[in-house]
Amino acid sequence: MSDLKVTLIQSQLHWEDREANLRMFDEKINSITERTEVVFLPEMFSTGFSMKSAQLAETMDGTAVQWMKRKAAEKNIIITGSLIIEEQGEYLNRLIWMLPNGTYGTYDKRHLFGYAGENEHYTPGNKRLIAQVKGWKINLNICYDMRFPVWARNTIQADTNEAAYDLLVYVANWPERRKTAWTTLLQARAIENQCFAIGVNRVGNDGNNIYHSGETSLIDPMGEIIYRKSHDEDVFTYTLQRERLDEVRKNIPFLKDADAFTILPKG
Repeated sequence: MSDLKVTLIQSQLHWEDREANLRMFDEKINSITERTEVVFLPEMFSTGFSMKSAQLAETMDGTAVQWMKRKAAEKNIIITGSLIIEEQGEYLNRLIWMLPNGTYGTYDKRHLFGYAGENEHYTPGNKRLIAQVKGWKINLNICYDMRFPVWARNTIQADTNEAAYDLLVYVANWPERRKTAWTTLLQARAIENQCFAIGVNRVGNDGNNIYHSGETSLIDPMGEIIYRKSHDEDVFTYTLQRERLDEVRKNIPFLKDADAFTILPKG
């Protein structure tokens, strides 16, 4: 397993305007001058965190998905972020892990934000997505999922004697009024799961006049802040070092002492 170069894009979003957002992210990805391998975009990056699921949803053949395919191929990168997707009559807050060859993985947000009525407009997912690239195992999540540590809990796999994943990711539209929870929980998730953690958030006011201060962050396996950006748009690229991850897990082998558990369906 080698080092992995990632890019975090913190941006304002054009409210419920897919074409404007895709043009904007096209420009931001084009502005990356150094080599990168995975680009992370915020939650609902093509629309903002809207409850107009029926009006704004697209299918997996839709405009934003096709843009992800084209851009990933053009730049030879992986692109990930979430979109409003309609599938078999259901509306999903779906993260897409798009590879340069056009194949992809998906994760449907498990924990819907009832405080904003997300549960009234979207269907929750029930399966984790742990993607792999260059030997890195990456656990992909969306925003409110961060408040539920069991869903993200890392474990030592019996068949390999290795951790289930190495990098924990949350793409988000997390408002400034709860930024203490965002920054605290992201560091906690990195520490308790002995992994790198990335949280990619938006900035600016949304269509409901809710302000987002960003606080997009990259945290190391000991909870140390490698990067954090407040208020301003930013495009940040960093090389995740496998040696650092191995060092922490070897010198402080906490994961092997964790309790065993099983996640049951909601009901």
